[in-house]
Amino acid sequence: MKGRSWLYAQVLLYGLLVVSCVTEFEPGSVSIPPSLIVEGNITDAPGPYVVKLTRTADYSFKSLNLLETGATVVILDNLGNQETLKEQASGGVYQTASTGIRGVAGRTYKLIIQTKAGKRYESQPEALQAAPPILDLYYTYTKEQGNGSSAKNQGWNVYLDTKDPETPGNYYRWIWTHYQFTEVCSQRELPNGTITGLGCCSNCWNISRCYNCISVSSDVNINGQAISGQFIARVPYKSTSIYYLEVQQQALSKGAYAFWKSVKGLVSNTGGLFDAAPATVRGNLRCVSDSTAYVYGYFGATGVSEQYINVDRRNGEGAPDLDPPVVVPQPSACVVCENSIYRTPNKPRWWQF
Repeated sequence: MKGRSWLYAQVLLYGLLVVSCVTEFEPGSVSIPPSLIVEGNITDAPGPYVVKLTRTADYSFKSLNLLETGATVVILDNLGNQETLKEQASGGVYQTASTGIRGVAGRTYKLIIQTKAGKRYESQPEALQAAPPILDLYYTYTKEQGNGSSAKNQGWNVYLDTKDPETPGNYYRWIWTHYQFTEVCSQRELPNGTITGLGCCSNCWNISRCYNCISVSSDVNINGQAISGQFIARVPYKSTSIYYLEVQQQALSKGAYAFWKSVKGLVSNTGGLFDAAPATVRGNLRCVSDSTAYVYGYFGATGVSEQYINVDRRNGEGAPDLDPPVVVPQPSACVVCENSIYRTPNKPRWWQF
């Protein structure tokens, strides 16, 4: 599984496995009721906004979530503004128009889903709170001790500074997105180990995110103080080129903070003696037409502050840990750079190269 669908599947799985120290675990016996999984939010940054709907199959370690197609998905606020999202061609992904509804600090937002099977789901109202600005983004070069290639032990840690507002009850989440220009839009490995591919028909950027790197915090112990040296990401020594990174600081509701903190605990649970017992994270949605229907995930209203940083990797020691080269035959047909969560033909907003 890729991306957030993998994350939610892991959350559901962890929430359902309780393994005794004396009883052998049998994977074939794991199953859960068919359940809707919702991923999405609205922010005060320009849209479009995306809501993804999937449904669990008869769950096992090898099964995948099924796309929930044909649903009617609506975002509305407390002033009566609303928009029905359009399902994308890939199915299961619903998106607002670029000029459609937009999040505004101080308003509350709600998600309504009507499935083609006739079930109606609603989220609890979420108040959108503005995020404080990112005051500084910076990085430091570090070399870790360990075995293997020296390049793999090198990297650049990216940190963030901000200032918590004087008012109590602020909750944060930090996420990042890396864009890398690519000239190859399709590739495959040949029997001899060579990787061959086809070029892109236009400018194209690969997109990398870490969906299970969940970084959240609250101001319970630091209200009104500076937040300094908040770790964001580690940049690998895979090249000597500039590493372009966009960072988003999110202002969460108390409910969203509790949800993501619980998800983080489940994802990082190592199964040790003193780990918390697995639990299911249900989120802020419910089925109003059938109280027995399960739904997971969270629909949030999130204030955001965004900034970028270019990490200079030329001071790494020795040769970088390069990925295998891709051979593009000349001449060759080109492949369209499709706009998705993994790739885009749209130039990143602060791209300077």
